This record gives sequence, C-alpha cells and structure tokens, in this order.
Amino acid sequence: MKRCVLFLAVFIFSVFWANQLGAGSGPAHAQNLANSDYLACHNNPNLTKQVDGKPASLQIQPDHFRGSAHGSLNCVSCHSDVKALPHGAPPAKVSCSECHKDASAAYNQGLHAQALQNGNPKAATCGDCHGNAHEILRSSDPRSNVNHANIAQTCGVCHGQKFVMEGSGISSRPFFSYEESVHGRAVASGNPKAAVCTDCHGNHDIRPPSDSQSSIFRVNIPQTCGQCHKAIADEFNQSVHGQALARGNGQTPVCTDCHGIHLIKSHTDPSSSVASQALAKTTCAQCHEGMKLAQEFDVPGKRASSYMDSYHGLASKMGSSVVANCASCHGIHNILPSTDAKSMINRQNLAQTCGKCHPGASENFILGKVHLDVVSSPDIGSTATRWVRWIYLPLIGLVIGGMLVHNGLIWGKKALAIRRAQNRDIVRLTRRLRLQHALLLTSFTVLVLTGFALKYPDSWLGAVLASEAIRRVGHRIAAVVMLVAGAYHVAYLMFTKEGREGFRDLLPRRKDLSDVWRNLAYYAGRGSTKPEFGRFGYAEKAEYWALVWGTLIMGLTGLMIWFKLGWFAFLPRWFVDIAGAIHFYEAILATLAIVVWHLYQVIFDPDVYPLNWAFWDGRISTELYKEEHGLDYRKMTERGAEESSSGPGGQSALAARGQTKDGTRDPSPAPAAD
Repeated sequence: MKRCVLFLAVFIFSVFWANQLGAGSGPAHAQNLANSDYLACHNNPNLTKQVDGKPASLQIQPDHFRGSAHGSLNCVSCHSDVKALPHGAPPAKVSCSECHKDASAAYNQGLHAQALQNGNPKAATCGDCHGNAHEILRSSDPRSNVNHANIAQTCGVCHGQKFVMEGSGISSRPFFSYEESVHGRAVASGNPKAAVCTDCHGNHDIRPPSDSQSSIFRVNIPQTCGQCHKAIADEFNQSVHGQALARGNGQTPVCTDCHGIHLIKSHTDPSSSVASQALAKTTCAQCHEGMKLAQEFDVPGKRASSYMDSYHGLASKMGSSVVANCASCHGIHNILPSTDAKSMINRQNLAQTCGKCHPGASENFILGKVHLDVVSSPDIGSTATRWVRWIYLPLIGLVIGGMLVHNGLIWGKKALAIRRAQNRDIVRLTRRLRLQHALLLTSFTVLVLTGFALKYPDSWLGAVLASEAIRRVGHRIAAVVMLVAGAYHVAYLMFTKEGREGFRDLLPRRKDLSDVWRNLAYYAGRGSTKPEFGRFGYAEKAEYWALVWGTLIMGLTGLMIWFKLGWFAFLPRWFVDIAGAIHFYEAILATLAIVVWHLYQVIFDPDVYPLNWAFWDGRISTELYKEEHGLDYRKMTERGAEESSSGPGGQSALAARGQTKDGTRDPSPAPAAD
C-alpha cells in the first residue's frame, strides 16, 4: 500500500514538472505577465501597422503610459482578448464604454456619434479629443487635451479646419470668432473661469441647437449662460423678455440675439453688438424697428428710427459717447414693461431715470416724448406737433414756391435783356450741333436722375420717381437716345465738311499743354499775359474727349448690364459685376464733371453769366469770342479782309467761318463754324 501511494505521488509530480517545462518553451500566458512584459515588446519605434495604406506606429513609451490616467491599469484590462505573448491575431479595437459607460452613453446621443453612424469618417471619436489611449492625461493636468485652457484648441483641430468641416454643413468660422471674443481672449490670457466650448455645448452629449435637450436650444440659452452669469440670468428671467420666453414665445430675444453667439465682445468695444452706438442702430432694432411685433403682440414698431430722430439719436449719430441709448432708459437685462412699478420707464420712476443724465429733472421734464413718433401718438405734445407739421408743410411750399416764381420772373427778364443788349453776331453752334447738344442734354439728364434713383431707391430721387418701371424703362430709353446721338455725331464727323473741320480743330496739340500752365499762372498772379486760344481751348478739348470716352464706357458697360444673360454665354458673371462697378463710378465722375466743369463754362463764368445762350440759338458776342478765342478771331478777320479785297462786294468776317448772320449755311468754301 505504501508503495502505491509513493508511486502515485511521484507520477503526479512528474506530470506537473513536465507541464511547467513545456510552458517555458511556448507562449507565456497573459495572466502571468506584468505591464512591463507588454511594454518591452511595444516600446519599439519600428513596430507599425498599416492604416489606410499608411504605416501607423504601435510604439508605447513606458514613461508616457505610466504617467497617463490609465497607468495604474493592467494592459489586459482593456485588451482582454490577448491571452498570450506574443499574441497571434491583432487585438480587437478597444471600446471605451467598457469602463466609461456614462460618458459613452452621453456621446452616443451627441452630434459626433450621429455623424459617424451616418457615414462621416471625419467625426470626432474619444481619441480625437482625449488623445492616444496610452497617453491620456487627466483633465486637471495642464498638458491634457481636455484641460480647461486647452479645450478650444482641441475643438479647433477639427472645427478650425475648413477642409475637415466641408460636407458637414458646419462652418469653421465660429472657431475663429470665438478666438476673437471676450471669452477666447480671457482664456488666452490665463483666466481659468472664462467659458470654453464645453461650458456651452456640453462635454460628450453635444447636441444640435434644434434639439430641445441641447444646452444651446433657444429656450435653454439663458440657463446655459447663467452657469457663469447667474445674477444676470436671474435679472433676465424676471424681465419682459425672460417672462415671454417662459410663456413659450419663441420670438423673444435671448442672450445670443443681443450679444452674439461666438463673437461675443465687451460692451466697451466699438465693434460689439452691445456697444452704446450699436444698440439702437442694429441690436434693439432687429426686433423693435419692424412691424412684426406690433402685428403679433401689439408691441409698437419703429422704436429705433423714432429714437434716431430724437435729440438723443442725433447726438449718437454725431458720435457722442455719453448720450442716452436704449439701455440707459429701459435697462440692460432687467427690462420691464412701463406698466410694471419696478420698470425704469414707469411714470413714477421716469424722473429718477432721466435724472441720471439730467440732474434735477422734474415732473414737467418727463412730460415730453423721447421717441418722436408724432404721426401716431395720441398725447398732447405729439398731437400739437402734428398740427404744426400740417400747417408748416403747405406754408413752406407756398412761401418758397412764391419766392421762386417771383425771382424766376425777374431773373428771366433781366437775362433776356442782357442777351438782347449784346452784339451776338458770331455763330458758334450750327443747327446740327444744337440738335446733337439737345439730344445729349436731355438723355444725360434723364440718365442721371433715373440711374441714381435705381441705385438709391430710398432717396428723394426714388420718392419722386416712385415707380420702378419708370426708372428702369426711362433709363433705357435715355440710354438708347444717347447712343443714337453718339452714332449721329460719328456720321456728322465723317460725312460733313464742318464735322471734319471741327474734328481737326478738336485734336490735342502740344500748345494745349503750355496753355494750361500759362493760364493757371496768369490767374494765380504768377504770369503777366494770358494765353490766346484758337477755335477750341484746352478746356473745351478736354471736355469733348472726356465726353467721347465717357459715352463709350457708359454705353459698353450699360449694354453688358442690360443684356447680361447674353454676355454670360462667353463671359463669367464677375466680368459683368466689374462692368456694373465701372458703370456706377463713371456715372458719378461724369455727373460731377458736368456740374463742376461744364456748368461753370456756360453759367457761372462771370464772362457769360447768367447764361451762355449759344445752346439755344448758336450765337455768342464778338467781345466774348475775341476774349476767349483771340487767335481764331484774328484769323477770321484777316480772312475776311483778304476776301473783301479779292472781289467786289467782299464778305463779312462772319462769313469767313462759313456762316451768315442769320445762321444759315453760306455756299462759299470757307471753313464752317462749329
């Protein structure tokens, strides 16, 4: 019996020892190995795998792993499918949800998980935000990707890259707007309390603003902002806006409507939407200028424009930084209806409110209105102001109209008397030229009026030419008339003798350059003699060629704008946009040139005032022609003297220009007047 027991013990020991020896020559079992055994294998910079055709490193640096949030875990805690070293098949992808169930459940409810499910490979996963699983640092570590100070930059890895966000329907601009905001700058300066992306959007369960459970869902925004701005949120919730929001009014403004979304700036920043001068112009005007609130909720409209018409608004337009704005009277976040006893604009509180800027404001002081909506207000002051308006508007029309008629009659009579008294025996413009001038004058005037009315429909020109059809059709008719007049002028230059001679006389010459400087020197008191001009001086030549250039430019660009669909067949859209810009600025240049240059020559020049009548009958006085065109006048008189001595009867000096005194063509071959 003893021998059997001894034999059995030796057999069991031998089998156990054989198994141990066999284990030493095969793969080591994972449960018998420490992390150092795994790291000894993976701490190899040459250890890689192929991901999308590119090598990806599998190196795990021991120091980094031990210093990470997972450093206290055993490798097989996550890689539970690894049973031995070296392992055969690559380990399965680790799911963070095995340990982080709550975070994983929240993530699965968010935008990023939904994007992944919809096939967007660029959507962020755990590692994109937290970093490599073997090097993840706790959020309290300043080096961590999800440390408060680094959150914006972590989100910016995706949301700051246009190529990453393409196709998602989300712009990369919000990231850069945040960096420029008061929050972004505070974070950059080291403020640990400034809001970062996760403070507003959440950590893992980031939801779209259309989701009622989202922290940035419209109704939830005051609560979200209230996490940091609790006192302000409490004020807002008690205000007329907060109460309307609580009642479910989706049109009431919340924090982001006034302050902006990502580009939130300090109220002291002039570019801020809540800067003093921006409130009435843009921010409060978004809701309180239009009539939508009046139609839906009986809230008066045009509050911004009626403020801008008041003393306060006018001072604000002129740049005053201390004048009262919307918030000065109504409050900032604690805005209440005037019927509320706590409201700053409640009648019992008005004297105190106004007294902040106007010390000593009494009951009489507050009887006036700040918003000058005199058209609709039933109070005594507004009613009386309306009556004054109704009386004065027709009175102004009658008085000023009468003055215009009175002075117009006197001016016309005197102008005609001056015209008759002058010896106007030189024909400056023939009938053909006067016809061309009339067409040009009429078409240009209509083009200016209708063109600027089309460009500025809210101007007084737009009010006079109230119909868009009148502006558009009138502008095109005038354009055709000008182009026809231009074509007629080209034919006149080519096929008539007087046209060809006039063209030669209008060609620039070297003398014109010296005439400019000599003329300026004379009138500036730097020269003793004034230069003499031929048939056309440099001023008339410059005006003529500017007219030719302007007609070509305006005609070509105008036709491109008119028939743009035809041009698009062989030109890109931006080419027509450039033509529109040229058309507009050339129109401004031409209009100002006519007012400053041409009207001076024919009206305001003391030598011709009150009017150069040549446009009407083609004639000017001998004295004026001798003064303005001395060289040509001498040629005319010399030619007339030669022709008088060449035969009986001779000719007058007027006929030397090919014109008789009554303005008809003379059959002689003498050069014709222009």
